[in-house]
Amino acid sequence: MATNFSGNAHPWARTIFQAKLEGYRLAMPEHEYVNIKVEIEGDVGLLFFNRPTALNALSSSLMRELVDALTRFEENEKIRCIIITGSDKVFSAGADIKEMSTWNSVEALKQGNLERFDSLRKITKPIIAALSGYALGGGLELAMACDIIVAAEGTKLGQPEINIGVFPGAGGTQRLTRAVGKFKSMDMILTGNTITADEALNRGLVSRVVANELYLSEAKKLAHEIAMKAPLAVKLAKQSILKSFDSPLSEGLEFEHRNFYLIMSSEDKQEGMRAFMEKRKPVYSGR
Repeated sequence: MATNFSGNAHPWARTIFQAKLEGYRLAMPEHEYVNIKVEIEGDVGLLFFNRPTALNALSSSLMRELVDALTRFEENEKIRCIIITGSDKVFSAGADIKEMSTWNSVEALKQGNLERFDSLRKITKPIIAALSGYALGGGLELAMACDIIVAAEGTKLGQPEINIGVFPGAGGTQRLTRAVGKFKSMDMILTGNTITADEALNRGLVSRVVANELYLSEAKKLAHEIAMKAPLAVKLAKQSILKSFDSPLSEGLEFEHRNFYLIMSSEDKQEGMRAFMEKRKPVYSGR
């Protein structure tokens, strides 16, 4: 049964919540989320963009709510995997251009919207982006800040910022290039053209492509599968993979080795190996 924790049935979700996640204090006002919807299905937390008339544009207020909700999921020990998605028609068409058009450099810096994309990296639980329709501009950048991307076969992906006189600033020039290489990244960013989900899969930009009607159910299936694994092992594996993107091989290997030695003292390691030898399913506690 899905549970919405932003409604009246859960007063704790409306209280002021402080979290030092982005290097500064983050506080949500005492009301429901407006720009996102939040649900819990067992051990999986789901975040839905909820700006249908704006094609789920990533306004500053939406990004604040998103980071707050992710922080709540991070603090909830029952949740072991997270899904971020939009609607069947659009994941997100990108930044809120109407909002951005009024900013100068100082105002953009004060808003700090770009840094909120980086906050996803600080969430230790796996985050799956479930894409359908369009994932453009900041929408694609947000998806690339997640850990796994499941895309409906009809999804269009791209960085069209060049068409309005700017360029990707929330990770597009960095994460897209690491995913598809210099030449394809140059092509996509300098022309603003989109690619199909199948091409994105072939280029290593997305993890899985499924039929249009199955993208969310596939993401949920994957999330529940991951949630069944040992939480500490998942956390340390995610950390080790991310480390590979910003360190030389020798440093990455050293980090991986430390994490592996660390997991050897966990109760879940004992349970996993004992269950394997006893030919039964393990029951992990996250300790």
